[in-house]
Amino acid sequence: MHITEGILPPQWVFTWFGVSLPFVGIGIYHIKQKKKTIPGYIPLAGMLGAAVFVFSCFPIPVIALQGMATSHPCGTGLSAVLLGPFVSVVIAAIALLIQALFLAHGGLTTLGGNIFSMGILGSFSGYFVFKTAQRCKLSLFWCGFLAGAISDLFTYLGTSVALGLLVINKSDSFLRATAEIFGAFIVTSQGILCIVEGIVVGSILVFIYRRRPDILFSLGVMKDAEKDVQA
Repeated sequence: MHITEGILPPQWVFTWFGVSLPFVGIGIYHIKQKKKTIPGYIPLAGMLGAAVFVFSCFPIPVIALQGMATSHPCGTGLSAVLLGPFVSVVIAAIALLIQALFLAHGGLTTLGGNIFSMGILGSFSGYFVFKTAQRCKLSLFWCGFLAGAISDLFTYLGTSVALGLLVINKSDSFLRATAEIFGAFIVTSQGILCIVEGIVVGSILVFIYRRRPDILFSLGVMKDAEKDVQA
């Protein structure tokens, strides 16, 4: 989903930074608050940051988009479930910044747009889907599966919207361009990758629950009352 450096015109560069930076600021505040009350919170956040970095570090070219963006798993569904959506935005922003600086994956001028897609949309969609699935009494695996798969789809929908907006005032339809770009992502690779990411997130949560359930309880991912339902 990384939008390539130089694709966005200046007005959209500043617009996406203006949208994304408040979420990053709130996320930093949440990190400062949570590290005071949750032992080992910073190392856990660092470990999940590394996971998001690795997840999103294997770009698959989308030929139909002619180099404007790439396709890959994201990992923000997992980080949002465990750390909360705002902290997940910070983790995504750091991963995207390092990839732009040292791997030429994404770019500095497209960083705001990429944070919007992978950080904000990916994290918040995954988090709310997970909470909704919990209220529907689904098992922990399926809650995680839906969080991983839906966060992945929303990430690519965000990238499609960011690219689709570029056709405005160019005698083309924004909705048609967005639909065509999103379709290219899904058909090329993301349709399968979102299912794979859902399985990975669900499996990781079940693994943590079986080995260290105290981690899920201390982070507020599960409550004691849900233990019987989600085991």
